[in-house]
Amino acid sequence: MSAFLQHTFDGLVSGAFLALLALGLSVIFGMLRVVNFAHGAFYMLGAVGTYLLLTEFGIPFWWALLVVPLALGAFGMAVERTLVHPLARLDPLYNFLLTFGLTLVLQDLVKLRYGTTSSPYGTPSALTGTVDFGLFDFPAYRVFVLSFAVVACVAVWWLLGHTRVGMLVRAATERPELTRALGIDVGRWVTPVFGFGIALAGVAGVLAAPMRAVNPLMGADLVIVVFAVVVIGGLGSIFGSVAAGFGIGLVQAWGESYLDQWPIVAQTSVFVIMAAVLLWRPAGLFGREEAPA
Repeated sequence: MSAFLQHTFDGLVSGAFLALLALGLSVIFGMLRVVNFAHGAFYMLGAVGTYLLLTEFGIPFWWALLVVPLALGAFGMAVERTLVHPLARLDPLYNFLLTFGLTLVLQDLVKLRYGTTSSPYGTPSALTGTVDFGLFDFPAYRVFVLSFAVVACVAVWWLLGHTRVGMLVRAATERPELTRALGIDVGRWVTPVFGFGIALAGVAGVLAAPMRAVNPLMGADLVIVVFAVVVIGGLGSIFGSVAAGFGIGLVQAWGESYLDQWPIVAQTSVFVIMAAVLLWRPAGLFGREEAPA
């Protein structure tokens, strides 16, 4: 029983990263209808930025948790205005190719400056040790990551559902055509929302730095899983992205623990689930079906 609970907790921690990344990706897609393939690269920049702030300037983790997402959010807004926006009226494939190319550029710039060697980042001193849950002990930092991610997701949900600006953004994210038809200027929110989605990726990157080796390719494989999570939850669905993120985290943790003799099954489980969901409900579990033309 204790082993199952520990695997479950591991899955929730992994799901916390997926939920934060999928939430940002879903918000960006819902507002801009842009498949931001560079999301994993921004996640990587969050971790790299955290590492550099400590090693180059002596800025600790707690300040990095504030500074890095804000910096990446501002950078994301600049990217949207200078690169993404000019292609908005063209086929969405152009922006997909743009963000794919941006991913390669960002990864190569980090490789060029810092190489490909993974760099360790120490756990904050306040979060070393373990937390006793009775049946098992769990690293304090991972408890913090899960708690922080849950609070962040709830805060975003409250912001989008209980403030005027948030409701406008949510409406523009989940029902952009209807929002425009009501006379609301969706365009004025595009750049801030893009920056906000990038900032969420930065938060995930900062949280990942003490847990995972910091390197230029740390977001390359993860972004594929995040795309699958967004598809499963429903493109543009805020709640669906978060729920699917935690759910897939659990599935992966249980698969790696109980199907360790068949690692390929655990590794491909998320894509099998995605295929099954698309066959049953093409819009995703919580997405809205498009009305026929």
